[in-house]
Amino acid sequence: MNIEIEREEDGRWIAEAPDLYGVMVYGQSQEESIYRVEALALRVMADQLEHDFMWRTIYGYTDN
Repeated sequence: MNIEIEREEDGRWIAEAPDLYGVMVYGQSQEESIYRVEALALRVMADQLEHDFMWRTIYGYTDN
């Protein structure tokens, strides 16, 4: 997973997973921001998988 990280002027760290829309977090340390962005990214990916599965189930969509 691609993660971009930088330090803000106020000392907080911001981490982003640019491949996943909206996955951006702040942390008090570089390690905390990385941990938090990875956790959020996993939640977003799980949500996307769940909704895709539900959409396919409801509308009967298949790749074949």
